[in-house]
Amino acid sequence: MEKKRGIDSFTLHILAMLFMLCDHLWATLFPAQEWMTCVGRLAFPIFAFMIAEGCYYTSNVKKYMLRLFLFAIISEIPFNLIMGSSVFYPFHQNVLWTFLLGVLSIQIIEKAKKKQKKWISFFVVCLVLLMDFLLGTITMVDYNAAGILTVLLFYFFRKKTWISFAAQLVGLYYLNVVMLGNLYYPVTILGHHFEIAQQSFALLALIPIWLYHGEQGYHSKWFKYFCYAFYPVHLLILVVIWQWRIR
Repeated sequence: MEKKRGIDSFTLHILAMLFMLCDHLWATLFPAQEWMTCVGRLAFPIFAFMIAEGCYYTSNVKKYMLRLFLFAIISEIPFNLIMGSSVFYPFHQNVLWTFLLGVLSIQIIEKAKKKQKKWISFFVVCLVLLMDFLLGTITMVDYNAAGILTVLLFYFFRKKTWISFAAQLVGLYYLNVVMLGNLYYPVTILGHHFEIAQQSFALLALIPIWLYHGEQGYHSKWFKYFCYAFYPVHLLILVVIWQWRIR
């Protein structure tokens, strides 16, 4: 059997975790290394894409959501310590809550599709998008409403067609650069001055996403839970080292 060209799910997970680690190293131990957070911008779109893919491939969506919920709770304290230097920090929630709301939104839309009435599906999609915008803003989950909508973007346009590729590019630009782009770097090329939004580096995540060939690659139970545990564990380790250094 001929091996498919491209990137499998295992490789995407490894890349996303490395990009995320790079971003969090910048946020804690190496704040002067701006390039690290630029590289880190690639992590979230890849994770959002894998969450949407997970909804499609999972054999038990309830267990999938339960795992996200449990690790979101576990991750909250390490996340709070990094974001607010406090065990309790209600003004910013970790990214697993963002993904959980994304999965919940997808399940609501999937149930509406089973009604086999297009007007019901259309109404539910519009309602879900509105609720995601409000919930993402009110709950202050990581990446806010744009984060939840990024998961839905990859859910709606998961097929490998030029239309889907174009929609992902335009959608990711709007959600990440327009909605979240609040930091710009001045650049001068051939005497012309302009600015590049830090969040625009997130568009580079589409390269490995488009190279994904749809296969899982290496998979085992320990690796699945390693991917979940990596988020809170690496945050906790960075917090400990960070606090030790500043004392």
